[in-house]
Amino acid sequence: MDDNPARPAPGQAICALADIPEPGAAGFRYREGEAMFAGFVVRKDGGVFGYVDSCPHAGWPLAGFNGRFLTRENDLILCAGHAALFRIADGACVAGPCGGKFLTVWPITVEDGQVLAA
Repeated sequence: MDDNPARPAPGQAICALADIPEPGAAGFRYREGEAMFAGFVVRKDGGVFGYVDSCPHAGWPLAGFNGRFLTRENDLILCAGHAALFRIADGACVAGPCGGKFLTVWPITVEDGQVLAA
């Protein structure tokens, strides 16, 4: 875990699982003083995956102005800035200028229908 004071502490509730479509994704922003943490959660095929909202190639947020994290087919994570594509299950870049890089995992868990920071 990094030392970002805005990053949700383990056990902190993020949202209800039902608030994220299946398949689909939702982004979350947290602020603590001047620090900010941005993450997103993806649901697909019964799995729930959390990632830091930062492109490993350019460092900018993945979702564009429309807030969309997934391709139209909901099968890959999309960087709106330069169209890089990432696998949902492990965050590996499969297309675009970030080949061989991975999204940073945001550890999450699901308990009693709630998505929690882990």
